[in-house]
Amino acid sequence: MLRPRWIGVLLLALVVAGVFAFLGQWQLERAIDTEPTPVGITEEVRPLADVVEPGQYLPEPYVGQRVETEGSWVAGDFLIVSSRFNDGAEGYWVTGQLRVDDAASIAVAVGWAADRESADAAASALENDAAGTEATITGRVISDEGPSLPPAEDPFAMNKMSPAMLLGQWHDVEELSVYRPYLASVDAPAGLVDIVSPAPDELGTVNWLNIFYAIEWAVFAGFAFYIWYRLAKDRWELEVEAFEDSASA
Repeated sequence: MLRPRWIGVLLLALVVAGVFAFLGQWQLERAIDTEPTPVGITEEVRPLADVVEPGQYLPEPYVGQRVETEGSWVAGDFLIVSSRFNDGAEGYWVTGQLRVDDAASIAVAVGWAADRESADAAASALENDAAGTEATITGRVISDEGPSLPPAEDPFAMNKMSPAMLLGQWHDVEELSVYRPYLASVDAPAGLVDIVSPAPDELGTVNWLNIFYAIEWAVFAGFAFYIWYRLAKDRWELEVEAFEDSASA
C-alpha cells in the first residue's frame, strides 16, 4: 500500500470519494425544507393573478390555494365532465369558461350533480341565465388532470378535468391565453351541489427520498476506498503466491 503506484490509486479514490461526498451533501441540503409553507396558508383567499399566470404551471406551494377572480361566462361553453366524486358519490361536474380579461380564460368547475340529466339541466339553465354575465368566483385552484381518450361512441365526452380538453370545445378562442390549472368553485348555483374540495395535505419539511440518495452517495464514497484496498490486497496476494511458488521450485 505504500508503493507509489498504490498511493496514486489511493489519491484517485480520495478524489472520487470527495465528489460523492459533495453530491451527498447537496442531496441533504435539499432534503430539509428550511422555509416550509405556513400551516393553513392555502385557506387564505388570494387574487388569482397573485398565484398563477395564464399558460404557467401551478407552483407546488399553491396547489389547492383558495383564490378569487372576476370575469364573464362565455356563451356555449358550459360543458359536462363525468367521473366526478363528491363525498364518495360518483357524479358529474358542470364546467364553464370564465373570461377573466379580454385575452385570458380559466376553466371553472361550477358544481356537482348526481346524474347526467341534472347536470345537463343545470348547464342549460346556466346557458340561459349566466352566459355573458359578470361573475365573481371563489374556489380552489387545482392542477390539470391531463387529457384522456374519449369513448368511440361519444368523441366529445370527458372524464378528466383538463382545461386542454375543454379548450378543444370552447368558443371564441382565437389568440386566447388559457390557465393551465382549473378553478373548483366553492359555491354552486341553483340545481347543483357544492363541490367538496378539502384543504390539501400539508407538505412535510423532510424529503426522505433525498435523504436516501444522500446515504447512497456516502456508501459509494466508502466503496471507492474499498476498491483501493481490494486491488492492493489482490496484488499483494498475487506476489506472495508467486514468491511461494518460486521458493518451492
